[in-house]
Amino acid sequence: MFVTHSVDLVCGTRVKGLSGEFIRLEPMVWAAAASAHDIWRERPLPIAVFLPGSVARENAIHSLERAKITYRTSYESPSLMGLLSMVEAGLAVAPLAQCAVPAHLTLLGHAQGLPEIAALEVILARSAKSKRPPCDFLAEKIMSELRR
Repeated sequence: MFVTHSVDLVCGTRVKGLSGEFIRLEPMVWAAAASAHDIWRERPLPIAVFLPGSVARENAIHSLERAKITYRTSYESPSLMGLLSMVEAGLAVAPLAQCAVPAHLTLLGHAQGLPEIAALEVILARSAKSKRPPCDFLAEKIMSELRR
């Protein structure tokens, strides 16, 4: 959509082929349901991840492989809500941007034997057609709010 100029602004994760202004690094964490009864101990580790091509997915899988932790993809979804559903049901852990983890989920890490996940680079990309006052205003608001 961005390449075809059907959108003016994209606030998202830097991916190959998409350039934009750096906003911030967003930490990635492992999330599980508090009632999941140590699901993170299972091997292979059941994970719920975004679809192939997702930077979050790639970073998480790379961290598991580096730590030599076997895993199985128990669920793939293009949607955060889909991943949260699997986690809340206690069927998987999910690598998520820290800002996207609801308060009722448990954050997992080294104490549970899970590796650190590389942070996501959040950017604001603009199409050539977005050089007009309303888009400038929105871009400035996005940048000022998300850089806090």
